[in-house]
Amino acid sequence: MRLVGNIFPEDPKDGLVKSDMEKLTFYAVSAPEKLDRIGAYLAERLSRDVVRHRYGYVVIAMEALDQLLMACHSQSIKPFVESFLHMVAKLLESREPDLQVLGTNSFVKFANIEEDTPSYHRRYDFFVSQFSAMCHSTHEDPETRSRIRVAGIKGLQGVVRKTVNDELQAIIWEPQHMDKLIPSMLFNMQDNEDSERYRPLRAPNIEENPASLAESCFRELLGRAAYGNMNNAVHPVLVHLDNHRLWDPNDFAVSCFRIIMYSIQAQHSHHVIQQVLSHLDTHSKNTPRVRAGIVQVLLETVAIAAKGSIGPTVLEVFNTLLKHLRMSVDFELGDGSRRNSASSLSSTRTKESEERIVQNAIIQTIGFFGGNLPDYQRAEVMMFIMGKVPVYGTPCHTLDTGTKRIQAMLLSSLIMVTSGFKCKTICAGLPMAFLEPLCSISLMEDSELRQLVLEILHNIVDRHDNRAKLRGIRIIPNVAALKIKREKISKQDVVFMKKHGQQLYRHIYLGCKEEDNVQKNFELLFTALALITIELANEEVVIDLIRLSIALQDMALANEENMPMFIRCGIMALVAAYLNFLSQMIANPPFCQHVSKVIEMRNLDAPHLLPEHVFREKCVLPDSLDRDDVGLYFQTADLAEALSVPGYNVERLAVPYIPQVTDEDRLPRRKSFVDTISLQVDILSNSLPDQSQLAEEITFETLKKAIDTTGLEEQERERRRQVMEKFQKAPFEEIAAHCESKANMLHDRLAQIFELTIRPPPSPSGTVMVTSGHAQYQSVPVYEMKFPDLCVY
Repeated sequence: MRLVGNIFPEDPKDGLVKSDMEKLTFYAVSAPEKLDRIGAYLAERLSRDVVRHRYGYVVIAMEALDQLLMACHSQSIKPFVESFLHMVAKLLESREPDLQVLGTNSFVKFANIEEDTPSYHRRYDFFVSQFSAMCHSTHEDPETRSRIRVAGIKGLQGVVRKTVNDELQAIIWEPQHMDKLIPSMLFNMQDNEDSERYRPLRAPNIEENPASLAESCFRELLGRAAYGNMNNAVHPVLVHLDNHRLWDPNDFAVSCFRIIMYSIQAQHSHHVIQQVLSHLDTHSKNTPRVRAGIVQVLLETVAIAAKGSIGPTVLEVFNTLLKHLRMSVDFELGDGSRRNSASSLSSTRTKESEERIVQNAIIQTIGFFGGNLPDYQRAEVMMFIMGKVPVYGTPCHTLDTGTKRIQAMLLSSLIMVTSGFKCKTICAGLPMAFLEPLCSISLMEDSELRQLVLEILHNIVDRHDNRAKLRGIRIIPNVAALKIKREKISKQDVVFMKKHGQQLYRHIYLGCKEEDNVQKNFELLFTALALITIELANEEVVIDLIRLSIALQDMALANEENMPMFIRCGIMALVAAYLNFLSQMIANPPFCQHVSKVIEMRNLDAPHLLPEHVFREKCVLPDSLDRDDVGLYFQTADLAEALSVPGYNVERLAVPYIPQVTDEDRLPRRKSFVDTISLQVDILSNSLPDQSQLAEEITFETLKKAIDTTGLEEQERERRRQVMEKFQKAPFEEIAAHCESKANMLHDRLAQIFELTIRPPPSPSGTVMVTSGHAQYQSVPVYEMKFPDLCVY
């Protein structure tokens, strides 16, 4: 007690008596068991001085405590620490800013001391609460307020450093403490309205700037967070942003989550994403701007997480985002339907535009996340999104504005995901489960949907980044100048085109004749044909593409469906632009010469059949197309003669292209129904007798015609010649369909015959049944037997 009393001078301005302090320190080191009594004496003296407002002696007592803490490192220091913390608590409870800062500085020094053994009974609940309260100081003097806040942040940083590495102090991560720690740091970070202003001064003044110090402490806390503590660390951030309405505008929210994502360990990123997703679910009925702010924050977290570990949340992210995308469309359309009952038209339009902000943010997030995924995961995501797209012909989907809007949004998401997708084989990028619904949507009546489908197809097929060189539909004078990149077509791609090439041709053919096509549709169709030529075309595919082009030209000339003149001229311009491109790609001089000759004739006599003229705003279109002027059109015979070189099967050019008929064409969902006749229908109609022929009267003339067989032999020879020609020149798909229909009909008839002949009629006396090598008699009661009507009395 005497040694403790000697360190205090008569006048507190003289400061600590250094000689007596050295004696006290030597005594404490020599007799560590006396440390608890030394601490008790100092605590008693300090408490008395605080009450009496003798702050000079308070400073001397704390300086002595600090020196004793730094000098003594024995197990007996534990009781002394309790006295020390009790004195620090006394200082923090006072309302004097200087004492609060003094107590905080002593606590920070204590926090930096590494103890040899953990403490089993020490708790820091009071310090967390008191330091958090200091972080929210509202002192009138700005400089004093800043000092108190800095002290509070330093105190919290000391608590974190003292507890996070101590397994016995894991309680610091519990929600009751995190709900005080993290909002205190965010409050000071948020109070820094112009963070850029402090950035150049951050290094020298980090100790004096509450915002910079709070950010440093926030980063340190998150960096020490373990796997099981991430949720408790992130949830208070979301609550703080809600309470202070910081989602709109969301600049501070975005900066907070950037700090979080860059501070935590990479393998914990998916925890943060899950927290933001669940928070988005809780705000599903909030204002559009709040939801857009949360989605943009999610975009930032996903952008950072996608570069590292994203965990098992890939499909969960897309599922949640697609769900909110659909909800946003429903909200937008729901407000539009209530427009008459709304207070004003302007408020409704504002709400719709805000919902569009949400939708664009979601699509951007989906695209950014999908674009950073590896190819195998991106393919799964493409399939997942396509499964969400409503396709007509399936139950519960009708032709309404909401469904179209959702389709457009989901397809826009697919465009973002497929952008930059480089599949090694086209089968990996266009599997059947993806190709069929994609092609089904490409036949919708909405031109915008067809444009989106074609852009998705471009992203997948274009594996050498040639699409930008082919932008726009035009007669390219020198294709070689474009420096198109291409490789030899692989065997897998050859197999793909043999299996699914007809499906691609069919949807291009049918997509050309839609009445609502605009210039962009024809541009995208031209790019699709060009990319197929570059990436997937061998000699056989080239022949098919020429047949498709001639079929498009013939369709525009015949005009059996009464298409508008703009569509007919657009198809002609598309064929001209594509054949000009194809002729230079295959480098066949006679082919190029014929195409160039037709284009020159059109420039002179029919400029409306070329893309440079027909797609101008004031292009004058004719009333009809002159079919007799053969010089204006591409001739199959001339093209076949030009391709009569090894490698090309020019005989197939004589067979006109007819698109395959699928189940989609039988769905009553399209105004422009496909007027094509399949081989199956031909066979079925020929096999059934005409009712009018059955009802025809038998007269002398009919008997005479039946007897006269002179013309039958010629008809039979002609029919045989047509059959042989069909099997020699028709595409393999048509022959396969023809044979398959005949085989199916034959099997059905044989099955009926065997059903009647092999199975014996039931008998009351029993029927012998052989099962497992043993004969059994199975009896049928008379009242269950079915007899012919004439046998029943």
